[in-house]
Amino acid sequence: MDIISLKGTEDKLYELVARLVMSPAVLRQNNNYPFKTTPQYTWHIALDGNTVVGFIPVKSTDTGPYIDNYYIKGDEPAVLDGLLEHVISHADKCVTAMVHNRHVDYYRRHGFISCKEWTKYNKMVRPKTKGGGVS
Repeated sequence: MDIISLKGTEDKLYELVARLVMSPAVLRQNNNYPFKTTPQYTWHIALDGNTVVGFIPVKSTDTGPYIDNYYIKGDEPAVLDGLLEHVISHADKCVTAMVHNRHVDYYRRHGFISCKEWTKYNKMVRPKTKGGGVS
């Protein structure tokens, strides 16, 4: 599996994810919440050959990176772990994520802490370390 990062409005991004973000099955997996992008987003995309097996769009905000949507084909643990490690390695501030309840344990293994729980989601934060990086 390879992971690449693309800015939110790059042509290559649309080529890779358009079929997925408009797929009824993928949207159902995302609780029918649409995927969004702007120039403030960086998309981290997991590829198995030429096939997209997952992605995490990350919005750059004043308080740090924010994950609000993501897709993991078949909820494959190795794909989610690889993408989270990639996102964390590119973060220089606290990372905030809106996480599907079924993935909370994966995020916890990567240092995320729940700060608010809802029926279908957990808001989670991965704090910065004392040295300024992300723990």
